Amino acid sequence: MSDKDQKSTRATMVYDRLRREILTGQFRPSEKLRIDAIAGAYGVGNNAVREALSRLAAERLVDRHERRGFTAPTLGLEDWRVLGRTRFLVESMALRESMLNRTDAWEESIVVAFHHLSKIGKAAGFRQDLPEWNTEHRNFHRALIANCGSHWLLDFCEQLADQAQRYIYVSNLYRVSHRDGLAEHRDLMDVVLDGNIAQAEAALVAHYSKTLVNLEELFQTEDFLATLAPADPG
Repeated sequence: MSDKDQKSTRATMVYDRLRREILTGQFRPSEKLRIDAIAGAYGVGNNAVREALSRLAAERLVDRHERRGFTAPTLGLEDWRVLGRTRFLVESMALRESMLNRTDAWEESIVVAFHHLSKIGKAAGFRQDLPEWNTEHRNFHRALIANCGSHWLLDFCEQLADQAQRYIYVSNLYRVSHRDGLAEHRDLMDVVLDGNIAQAEAALVAHYSKTLVNLEELFQTEDFLATLAPADPG
């Protein structure tokens, strides 16, 4: 492998790891992302970290500040409300198109995705398995809209899901009210497979709205707000 290929591989490794850690709340909101510290922790050079952070900034998964480097993205209730409304519109459209284009293979993929999600949800020590839940949760929602017939629409849904994942992870980790995630996803699967598009769209919006309600409750608690304070505002 050439030096150029090795550098590209290292940058990709750093990008993948940083992306995963940002989406799962390993950095506090607005925390300074110090290039030298990350390079030392990951065992790579500064250039690989800088390249990865630039890629993440282009995806709006880190914030870039002129002459001040990079910080982890903020978490804000109003930001989530706007993001939620956008997801309602875009994913409802993708779900509608998928249901209009329904095939046996598409329906089977939804059932399989729910099966994998249910295995994680029923596992002992569920809260310790949140990363695995997030993966299968994402795959389930991908399966619902996979048959929409538009890669542009799917790409936009992926971008919105990336932004939402940070909030969903926090909502699951610090949940105030009880929520039966498996039952919600089973009901959503059933109504989609039943074929009533209006009911399916309403069920999807209701499902996403429950995360908003939980976050609204969280943002009213002092203990949770304390977790949002940046460890190092830079």
